[in-house]
Formats: sequence, structure tokens, C-alpha cells
Amino acid sequence: MLRKLILLMVVLALSGIATACAPTGPAEILVGVNAELTGAIPMVGAACKNAAEMAAEEINAAGGLEIGGKKYKIKLVIADNENKPESAAAAATKLITQDKVLIHIGANASKNAIPASSVCNELQCPMISPWSTNPNTTLYKPWVFRACFIDSFQAGVNAQFGMEEFNATKGAVLFDIGSDACYYQGFFFKNTWEKLGGQIVAFETFTTGDKDFTAQLTKIKESGAEVLYVPQYYDEVPLIVKQANRLGVTEKIHIIGHDGWESPDLCKLCGADCNGLYFTTHWAVDIAGEKTQAFIKKYKEKYGVDPDSVAGLTYDAMYLFAKAAQNCGKLTGNLATDRKCIRDGLAAIKDFEGVTGTMTPTEQGDMIKSVHIVKIDCDAGVFRWYKTVQPRTFE
Repeated sequence: MLRKLILLMVVLALSGIATACAPTGPAEILVGVNAELTGAIPMVGAACKNAAEMAAEEINAAGGLEIGGKKYKIKLVIADNENKPESAAAAATKLITQDKVLIHIGANASKNAIPASSVCNELQCPMISPWSTNPNTTLYKPWVFRACFIDSFQAGVNAQFGMEEFNATKGAVLFDIGSDACYYQGFFFKNTWEKLGGQIVAFETFTTGDKDFTAQLTKIKESGAEVLYVPQYYDEVPLIVKQANRLGVTEKIHIIGHDGWESPDLCKLCGADCNGLYFTTHWAVDIAGEKTQAFIKKYKEKYGVDPDSVAGLTYDAMYLFAKAAQNCGKLTGNLATDRKCIRDGLAAIKDFEGVTGTMTPTEQGDMIKSVHIVKIDCDAGVFRWYKTVQPRTFE
């Protein structure tokens, strides 16, 4: 019996030595990414995934994210929301309850971000949507933030730009009533245009998936409108613009758009038909500073394509999380406690310098930041900076 006891003690001692000598690396933080990898806008999902991976690799290559004197490696858990609201909500639920992520990045399109944000808020997991500009993504949801500006500001900028740039008083809108982002953009534009003294002479709608806009564009042409606002995504804009050109709409009406236009695929799909049109966006590559140019160069070297604003905003969302974690001070290992700490760390951020500009969150989780207006030159394959509107120059 004594021999067995001695043998057991020896085994335990050796086991302790082995454990003490085992290599120990930084602990892991799980970050969930909810992206539109399939469906109608896969370029959005790809840009989000690429930029999140690039940011995580940078942080890990630097030894990890230091929080309270301890280093943590970032591990991404990526979910495809298929560009469907119900799938975005399901992906958020899985990331939070099964994968146990510390923070949720995404979704991007507002129709997906709104249901995903409801899940994140209910389950009390901090969320940053890189690209969703719709107010309902963050409204009354203290756990939800965004890296982009908000639609009411963007549509207001477009209304003011359309009136001043083209000396116009009669405006028109053509938008998808099945998309949250497009729907609200249409109404925000109308409200601001009328508040500024203009008249909306045509307010035309369609439903997601429609391919023929002849009836709506004919009404708009006959309405006497001088400016047409089209708050749609890059995959729909070419169809609308080509049909507008064919019907002679653009001979007298200036078409302008929002940030959903920005994608490398826009010029591939639209070609010269889109030349000379304007849209608002989150950054302008040709006036970008050193930090942004370094990001653009590295992204292009890594993925072989120029990054769009979704990529820039996702990259910023990852580093907003890193800043929030450092504001948090330390992690306890209790997921609920640590998620609350990250949420509070996000709310405490001031004047964060990202690749898409300087930003500070409001109490609602919306970012105060600039809007850029760019002009399309598909012959050269670029969107050229035209004007920047600062947050406080438009009310």
C-alpha cells in the first residue's frame, strides 16, 4: 500500500512538472463576423471577411491584443447570412449562444443588420455593424454600435447637394420598398428636400428583384424633376441607369446616389452609362491620408483587388473593438461580464482615427463622421473625390 502511495505521488509530481513545462501562449478571444458571403451582394460579404481577417492577422502578428497587461490572440468565427434577414438573425444567435463570441461584427446591409442587432441587444452581446446606415440598427439598442455615418445625415447631404449643385427645386426618388436601407433613404431625402424648400414631383417605388423600371422612369421623366435620387445597391444601379439613359431621362435629370453604389463591380456592370454621376460614400481614395493609403496598399497586395468602403469600415470596426477592449481595462473570463465591459469600452471611445476617418459614437451608438461625395469615371475605373461634408455643416 505504501509503495502504491509513493508511486502515485511520483506520478502527480511528474505530471505537475510536465504541466509547468508545457508551452503557454496567449489566450484566445473569439470575434464573430456576420457577413453577406452569398446572395445578391457577395462583394460586400467578401470585403467584410477579408478586412476582418487582415485586422486579426495584424493584431496577432504583433503578439496579440493587450488588455490589462495580458495578451490575447484574436480568433474569428465567420458566419454567412446569405443576405437574408432571417439568416442574419440566426447567424447572430449561433455566434452568441453556441460559439460564445465576445463581440459580434456585422451584418452590413441594413435589412440584415437590423434583425441581427435585435438579437445582439436582447442577448446582451456588443455589436458593431461596419456598413449599416439605417437608424433602426442602433435605435433603442444600447449594445449596438456602427462604424459608418447614419442615413438621415447621408440623405440630407444628398438633398442639399442636389439642390445646390444643380440649382434644382424639383426632385424625384426611385427606391426599393423591400429594403430597409433604401426605404428610409427615400423618405429621409424627401423630407430634407422639402424642408429645404424644394418639391418632390415623383416618388416612385419597386420591389426587390424587379428588372424593368420603364413605368417608373417614364413617370419621373414626365414629372419635370431636375434631380433623381436612387438609393440602391451596386447590383441594381446599372439596370436603372441604363434604362434611364435609353428613355432619355438623363438628358434633363441628374441622377445621384448613396453609399450602396460603391463597389468595384459597379463600373464592370454599368460602364460608361454611369460616367459623371455622383454618390455619397465613406471615403475617397484619392484624398486619403497616409494611414488609409497604407491600408489600401496592403489590402490590394493581399487580395488582389482595391478595397471598397465596406472593407475600410470592417477594418475600422475591428480596431474599434481593440480600442474598446483596452478601454475595458481587463477581462475576467466571465463572458457576460466581459461583454458588458467591451460595450462600455465602445461607448467611451472619443475621436477614433480610422482608415475611413475620425469618429466618435453618440449615446445611440451612431458615429459622428464626415460624408464624401465622389464622381464616377468608369472609363478610368475610379470614383473621384468631389466634395466632403463635415458632420456639423449640415443640419
